[in-house]
Amino acid sequence: MRPATRIFIKQRFTDYYDKARISPPSSVKEREFGFIFFDDRYPEDIRMRRHIGFSSGDEMQEYVKSLVPAHAYYSTAYYRTPQAPTMGDKEWLGADLIFDLDADHIMRGSYEAMLERIKGEAEKLLDVLDNELGIDMRTIKLVFSGGRGYHVHVQELAFRDFEPAERRELVDYVCGTGISPSLLLHDWKPGRHGWHDRFRLVLARYLQDLSTRPPKEVKAELSSLRGVGQVMAERFAGMIPELITLLHTNPSSILLRDQTVRTVFGALTSERESALLPYIREAAVQADEPVTTDTRRLIRLPGSLHAKSGFKVVPMEVKELHDFDPLIDAVAFGEREVIIESEREYSFSLLGSSYDIPKGRLKVPEAVGVFLCCRGMAEIGGVLDHAS
Repeated sequence: MRPATRIFIKQRFTDYYDKARISPPSSVKEREFGFIFFDDRYPEDIRMRRHIGFSSGDEMQEYVKSLVPAHAYYSTAYYRTPQAPTMGDKEWLGADLIFDLDADHIMRGSYEAMLERIKGEAEKLLDVLDNELGIDMRTIKLVFSGGRGYHVHVQELAFRDFEPAERRELVDYVCGTGISPSLLLHDWKPGRHGWHDRFRLVLARYLQDLSTRPPKEVKAELSSLRGVGQVMAERFAGMIPELITLLHTNPSSILLRDQTVRTVFGALTSERESALLPYIREAAVQADEPVTTDTRRLIRLPGSLHAKSGFKVVPMEVKELHDFDPLIDAVAFGEREVIIESEREYSFSLLGSSYDIPKGRLKVPEAVGVFLCCRGMAEIGGVLDHAS
């Protein structure tokens, strides 16, 4: 990033923070804050300044307004002395339960496609929290990260004292980690929801797909599993039509069929490279597991700006997610024209319009210029006033 581009982005962020009112997180006095600034090494050498505490929301607001960070974070944890220089001296008092959804961990594609996909994961997670885990939705705070994801904050007091192991159990359930065929199929009953029914449908889809493939290919895939030889693979392949029927009619009896079924199902769910795992991931919520188990995590400050996109970190009510469009609702800047220089061609959408950016020097709305410069897709070439 050229120095002129870094200065341009910081100027735009300065203008935003001069006007924006950032609501502090709850219990602001008990939160640790961390910031990354636009220093001379940014963004090649990024260093966080942390172990910062504020006595009030106004003090936090003034700090952000005066120093203009590139990135702003606060702790999901509550501390007696959040500004203490070591974690041990802070005196941990508890932490919100956090789920982090990031498209980078799921897929590669256009920015729009990644945002659409991760929104679907957020909707899936909220459904699981509400209808399967029974979490009070009034305690959930949903935040668009400003990048390619969402943070789901569960501020229910019952979870605040959970240790990492207990949080691990929750995120394992959400992500479908450590699935046990014997447990899920044996305990299945009509009308039972959650992973009991999801796993039944996952297996049925996988077996249905297997049944459409050449027998030699099916045998090769099954025999590649640990503990499954050629004879067992061939026997299991011959049972697939019957197993599909049982999964739809009487799943609890399927493991009583014989040892072949138990061995193959066990291998399909335990091996990392199993062909069944993509089916499980599709049925699960693809959350970033380390974030949930970390009881001292720093998370993006709602209302701040994300310097890798120029977008706002947007808090919202759960009911607002369906109509939320980051490419419109998270855009912080407007139509004033700026000049950028692009080394390649780009096509994308922003503020409801489509843009085809050619290689070279051109005028674009400020919102487009900030977005491209923050993402390293262009450099600033100048600013125009409205009369030009």
